[in-house]
Amino acid sequence: MNKINQTIGFFIELAKIQAIASRRFDNGLGGLGFNEFIILHHLSLAENERMRRIDLAEKIGLTASGVTRILLPMEKVGLVKKEVNKDDARSSLVIIAPGGRRRLTEALERAEFLVDEIISDKNRIKIKELSNILIELSKEMR
Repeated sequence: MNKINQTIGFFIELAKIQAIASRRFDNGLGGLGFNEFIILHHLSLAENERMRRIDLAEKIGLTASGVTRILLPMEKVGLVKKEVNKDDARSSLVIIAPGGRRRLTEALERAEFLVDEIISDKNRIKIKELSNILIELSKEMR
C-alpha cells in the first residue's frame, strides 16, 4: 500500500466526515435533506431572501446544474419559488417560500440537537479554529 501525505489524508478524512454528517442530517432534519437545508439557510441570509442560481451554486460549492437538480423538487413542494430577475432576463432568482422558511426554522432546531449528539464538548472548543481553516481553504480552492 502506498503511503499518502498528511494533506491528502486530511481531504480523505474530510470527505468521510462530510458523508457521515450529511447522512446524519438527512435522517435528522424531519424530512428535509442536508443539501436542501444548506440552500434554505443561504437563501435566508441573502438580501430579500433571494439569489441567482449561479450565486447559490457558488455559495454551496456545486455547479449551477447541480443546484437546479436540487431546486426542482424543492419548488414542487413549496420550499422555494422562482422569480424573474428584473436586472437580467437571462437568469431567474430563487426565493425562499413561506413553506421553506417554516421548514428551515424547524430544521435549525433539529440541527441544534444533532450537533449536540455529534460533537463532544471537548471538540466544540476546536470547531471555531477548524471552521476558520476550512473557510480559508475554500477561498484558496476557488
